[in-house]
Amino acid sequence: MPRPYRSILFVPGHKPAWADKALRAGADAIILDLEDSVPDGLKDEARAVVAESIGRLRAADPDVGLGVRVNGLATRQTGTDLEAVVAPGLDVVFAPKIEQATDVLRYDALLDHFETRGGVEGLCYIVPVETVRAIHNVREIALASPRVGAMIGPTAEHADIAREVGFEWTPEGHETLYLRSRVLLACREAGVHPLTGLWERIDDLDGLRAFALAGRRLGFRGMIAIHPAHVATLNEVFSPGEEEIAFYQGMVDAYEAAARTGDGALRYRGLHIDRAHYDKAVQRLEAARAGHGGAGPGRGRRPGPQGQTNRPDDDRAAEIDTTGESDG
Repeated sequence: MPRPYRSILFVPGHKPAWADKALRAGADAIILDLEDSVPDGLKDEARAVVAESIGRLRAADPDVGLGVRVNGLATRQTGTDLEAVVAPGLDVVFAPKIEQATDVLRYDALLDHFETRGGVEGLCYIVPVETVRAIHNVREIALASPRVGAMIGPTAEHADIAREVGFEWTPEGHETLYLRSRVLLACREAGVHPLTGLWERIDDLDGLRAFALAGRRLGFRGMIAIHPAHVATLNEVFSPGEEEIAFYQGMVDAYEAAARTGDGALRYRGLHIDRAHYDKAVQRLEAARAGHGGAGPGRGRRPGPQGQTNRPDDDRAAEIDTTGESDG
């Protein structure tokens, strides 16, 4: 992925005016849908509209991420979709209904062909984890191909995963915590950007914020949206704040100053820190410089853990205690 997206907004592919509205909403990425939101009788028309929309949106905003959700492999329409939309300006293929690593390789074979044919390179996948079988195979899916750029921990109240698992949705998301945690750990191992799933209640912005914050605390670094009104909240929640950046920059400076004098453990703003803290701080600052979210290693391109954030109460200079003793 060109960068770790905080907000990914879905738009029915056959409605170009909605795509223009999505661009104005300020989402990091827009996914033009050819799957569930497009009636079967409009698929051909939607492919042409999406191809035109990619060029128009890219001309209007060179930086926004642009992707297409194609129809799944079982429909036998995936190749037709890719043939129509893989062209300069496209960044991402949203690849539904992947259940095992070989499904990823089947997508790879198609995309290798259509990238060459369309004069495009470097496309990657956002993979939603939508079935019980996909949950069981999530690690293998995450590691199957360098094109796997992001995966989504499932949460939606009325989506495929809810039907398959049979859970009863709650705003707190406890019923999907295990499912999402498996996806998150697979993402971290593979160096893939972890996204948390959908908040379906369009008018409940307070609920959206609470759910997004809970996802961030768990370790997710972006979220799917289906309405432009959700974008600003997601961008805010999944962006490092100025105080957080100042905190981690101070930690880096304090540790490096101590290390130059031969000390590997020190006291910083009431915390006992060592190299592990320093490495996390460097990771967070790299993420902030990259644009958003939490950055880290893993194929050299994806965000890593942000973890718990300790925010300073003021702008005090770092306290350095080279005794190596903690506060308790």
